[in-house]
Amino acid sequence: MNTIKNRPNYQKIYHDMIMKKFPDQMDNFKTLLGQENLSTLTILKINDKLFGMKNRESYLQNTKLASYTKSDILQMLDYQRKNQLNNTQLANHFGLSRNTVGKWKKRFLI
Repeated sequence: MNTIKNRPNYQKIYHDMIMKKFPDQMDNFKTLLGQENLSTLTILKINDKLFGMKNRESYLQNTKLASYTKSDILQMLDYQRKNQLNNTQLANHFGLSRNTVGKWKKRFLI
């Protein structure tokens, strides 16, 4: 069975949002919005740049609801390796649980 991945066109959504609410900041987002496929991490980065991190609690709530693709997970695990972080440090950096990081490492690195 073929599944069609219906994913919102985040480039268009954020482009329109920036043009409507923050037209003077469009130059700051051109490189991020110019990517062919926006990863979940890039989307979270754009969102933080636009609206700022109101508080730690709302940030953690947003990341709990995020779903990550395999490439997003591999990017985070690569970030962990490059920066020599343990699972807890990586989890705190990206707003994840350390159990999630452990499961990802078992699934994708072994």
